[in-house]
Amino acid sequence: MRERAVGRSVVLHVVVALGAVAMFFPFLWTVITSITPGAGLTQTPALIPENPSLDAYIRLITERPFVRQAANSVGLAIVTTLVQLVTSATAGYAFSRLPFRGRGVVFGVYLATMMIPLQVLIVPLFAELKAFGLINSYLGALLPTFASAFGIFLLRQAIEQVPRELDEAATIDGAGHFRIFWSVVLPNIRPALATLTVFAFMSSWNSFLWPLVVLRKPELQTLPVALAGLQGQYTTAWDVVMAGSVLSIIPMLAVYLAAQKYVVQGVANSGLK
Repeated sequence: MRERAVGRSVVLHVVVALGAVAMFFPFLWTVITSITPGAGLTQTPALIPENPSLDAYIRLITERPFVRQAANSVGLAIVTTLVQLVTSATAGYAFSRLPFRGRGVVFGVYLATMMIPLQVLIVPLFAELKAFGLINSYLGALLPTFASAFGIFLLRQAIEQVPRELDEAATIDGAGHFRIFWSVVLPNIRPALATLTVFAFMSSWNSFLWPLVVLRKPELQTLPVALAGLQGQYTTAWDVVMAGSVLSIIPMLAVYLAAQKYVVQGVANSGLK
């Protein structure tokens, strides 16, 4: 039995290691290609580049407004994340703690909006924002992202796990809804807040279609749109394209590493009754 258990453990570790290699290799190849001069034009990337160079990164920064576009993505992602945390937490508290007629129906209808793809809404959204003169503006890119049905669902489920006895004790001490929300509920749903932070930042960072439609000026564009344009300008200069990909991965990786210990716990808790 012991030998069988050891054998299973070895097989499991081998499978996990192979899976890790399969997941990590594309990122490694992206970095290698970005430091291989002329990759795709005059040289095929190798696992160990003969003459590694940062020329692709220099070209990327000097020939295009890449720094400004990266700053656009960071700024939009931060604002979107902060606003979604506020709107999702307050709406989640209302759906969980404030009894009102039709609460379940309203919550169900709001969740149903998750099934409507952006492609269906993009024309009326564009027409509406154009009427208000918000095309080619950061506010126009931000407004449709301020509320998230998924974020409200996630935090509402997390708030449901907070014992109502804590609310009652705070009420006896004279606390109102705002004090209960700030001092009792929020400290107990930190894993869910961290999880929503990662999801909201990632969604905004990777958003392509809406910024492509609403932000026409190159200096206002975000990284996903800039990378698409990069592939059009440098069709076969894969070192430049991969350099842009590497730079676009770094902020998202940093956010995930900072909050990774909360992600699994937040998702798991949101599904418990």
